[in-house]
Amino acid sequence: MCLVFVCDEDERVVARQPAPGACPYCGGMIQAMDVESQWRFCFLPLYFKTKRRYYCTLCARKLVAQ
Repeated sequence: MCLVFVCDEDERVVARQPAPGACPYCGGMIQAMDVESQWRFCFLPLYFKTKRRYYCTLCARKLVAQ
């Protein structure tokens, strides 16, 4: 008998807002997105975290804040 356990990660965008500055690649506007990520194991939530990610609105690159 073989048991298969499903483990997946679910991400969804909670909020979007303009961020100060310009994209270093194309000069476009930067957008800050708050993303909720949740790890599940057999439909049981194990891990929950909110992250802020930065993207350019023109070239759609993911930017890293330093």
